[in-house]
Amino acid sequence: MNKIRLWIFAVALLNLIACKQTDSHLDGVIMEDKHSIATGKLLFNQYCSTCHNFNFDGIGPRLGGITDTMTVTWIKDFIHNPQGSIDSGDARATRLFARYKLVMPPFVGLGDSSINQIIAYLHTRKALLLSSRYSDRAEVTNPIPDTIEMSDLVCDLKLIAQFPTTGKEGVAPLARITKLDYEPHSGQTYVLDMNGKLYKLINDQPVVYMDLTKLIPNLLLQPGLSSGYNNFAFHPEFYKNGLLYTAHSEPAATKKADFAVDDTLEAAMQFVITEWKVSNPMQSSFEGQGRELFRIDMVSKAHGVQEIAFNPIAKPGTEDYGLLYISIGDAGAGENRYPFLLHSTRRAWGSLFRIDPNSQNQTARPSKNGHYGIPLSNPFASDPGAIGELYAYGFRNPHRITWTQKGQLLLSNIGHGDIEALDWVRPGQDYGWPYMEGEFVIDPFGDLTKVYAPIATDTLAPHIPAPIAQFDHDEAKAIAGGYEYKGSISALKGKFLFGDIPVGNLYFINTSDIKEGATARVYEYTVTLNGEPFRFKELNKKDRVELHFGQDAQGEIYMMTKADGKLYKIVKATRRVI
Repeated sequence: MNKIRLWIFAVALLNLIACKQTDSHLDGVIMEDKHSIATGKLLFNQYCSTCHNFNFDGIGPRLGGITDTMTVTWIKDFIHNPQGSIDSGDARATRLFARYKLVMPPFVGLGDSSINQIIAYLHTRKALLLSSRYSDRAEVTNPIPDTIEMSDLVCDLKLIAQFPTTGKEGVAPLARITKLDYEPHSGQTYVLDMNGKLYKLINDQPVVYMDLTKLIPNLLLQPGLSSGYNNFAFHPEFYKNGLLYTAHSEPAATKKADFAVDDTLEAAMQFVITEWKVSNPMQSSFEGQGRELFRIDMVSKAHGVQEIAFNPIAKPGTEDYGLLYISIGDAGAGENRYPFLLHSTRRAWGSLFRIDPNSQNQTARPSKNGHYGIPLSNPFASDPGAIGELYAYGFRNPHRITWTQKGQLLLSNIGHGDIEALDWVRPGQDYGWPYMEGEFVIDPFGDLTKVYAPIATDTLAPHIPAPIAQFDHDEAKAIAGGYEYKGSISALKGKFLFGDIPVGNLYFINTSDIKEGATARVYEYTVTLNGEPFRFKELNKKDRVELHFGQDAQGEIYMMTKADGKLYKIVKATRRVI
């Protein structure tokens, strides 16, 4: 669940087929020449495809058949002024806003010509008949009936920094700050802005350390939800070897992909994992050379490479030390009706990789391209038909990974229609997507917003572990991965803090409740700023908060809000009297 900025037709339709207008959709002219359609396709892929596809509802509603059910005038009016459509009381706009709870910014900058070309392309994409495989089962309309209980925990926040605006001035997100991490030896804190910059925090002020826009000529920053400078990770011995790793996106077909989509499909972009050799690890700004480890095709601009990380508790000489974990989203293949790209030990998408950047280690065998090693201890390293890099698979959008002090690898998996999950990842384990969401069954060729309870004859469900924590979309929309608290505040000891990306709700579970086969109870907590209680959504006055978490070398927890480019730190926690 990772979504809103490019919500270009967010109020385009809800149950389009059921809402067909009586007046003709040709109240405006739809261009049908090849040039307009081809240009419209490019524009759609650039501005719309992150949030919309043609077959299933996702971040925004599905768009297949939209020009057969909505007037051209209505579509244009809404693109020009979506909030105005809602404020005017338009029935469709109001109904969809009630469902998605989000409003896109107006895209007046596209101009009439570009919008007409997008509509020309949309007119070529018709609604598809969805599968009725589970028509004999009752849909589970409220998968998690219990509401999340508000706890007595109150955390005091301190505003640490306002990051420079790197987006369009005055339009959220102001700064796409998504990850805060530290260099293990020095403990120095770094913050990533996906618009191309890695900052070092010096006296709580952001100072540019690495500007990827100057290093990668083909860096793709737009449409902006998944694309850009996505992630970074310092090697545990960075202070000696100067190795820094990054993930970023580039346009489709920039180079030949190591993990390519089928010839029958068209890639929308590529993600690249790069190893950078820093000339002087002690230097205040980046200087060095990079080498590509691998690149992977993506069939849409959603759910890309979401996280790269080294296990911070692994010690020298242990199996996990120096191995790089890489979480790879499904690239929207689930929503775009490409389930054959997913849920397989022979497919890279929707998975968690583990590689050894050093291909010469005796505990690893070289990758196919020879740029890195595949650890022999990986669960599929000895399977000649499998991708040896796989550590686990069956994820939709494995957004963040982290380790508890006990060594449990936790992954926050953003769901589609219902379930936001925190999974305890085991090597070789299958987590079900796109045939399951959490512990519920779904039909990958049907309506992905509908989930069903498993029954005795289901062959996959018994082998899919239940999340160790979960919430449904009654509560919020997209899980924001967090951390086990390891700092000095006693009231937070033994808690795993996380939340929700768009809505900005704040949650925790007790780490003592993380048990195999059990689902921990989720609690909500409140925060204060300058002594006053607040909610992030109210503070930054945006419909989409874009909340993310970080942890420094001392184990203290930070929160980032992309909408307004602010960084906060938890400085105190108490129990209030209820």
